[in-house]
Amino acid sequence: MSNGEKNAARFGCLICPSVILLAGVGTLVKTEFKLPLANKTSTSEDEETEFVTKCWLIPDMFQFENVGFSKTVGNYKYLVCADCEVGPIGWHCIDSKESYIADHRECSLTEEEEQNSMDNHSYKYFKTSPN
Repeated sequence: MSNGEKNAARFGCLICPSVILLAGVGTLVKTEFKLPLANKTSTSEDEETEFVTKCWLIPDMFQFENVGFSKTVGNYKYLVCADCEVGPIGWHCIDSKESYIADHRECSLTEEEEQNSMDNHSYKYFKTSPN
């Protein structure tokens, strides 16, 4: 992946089959941001965050397919999957109105993968069996 590259595939949630962003919307950029971990196990702030250096820039919050926004924290809102609320997967800057998705907190979905996960009620990372 190179800086300025567009996302070639749709982005989906790591947990559920929800589509977060369509192909060709995000632009890969280098950045520096301390993003909270999804599963916090420590009381130390430094151990509860991850230093993100590559992410996908989404210039308009209305370009998302399915994302939720947290309450404002400083000058940011954290992004989560709107269906299962896993996250944060990225952040939204209040001043610039730009959003960012960490490059490793989403999964690329082909149309076949997306359809299979919906048809089989199985998720990309967590398989469940129908009752």
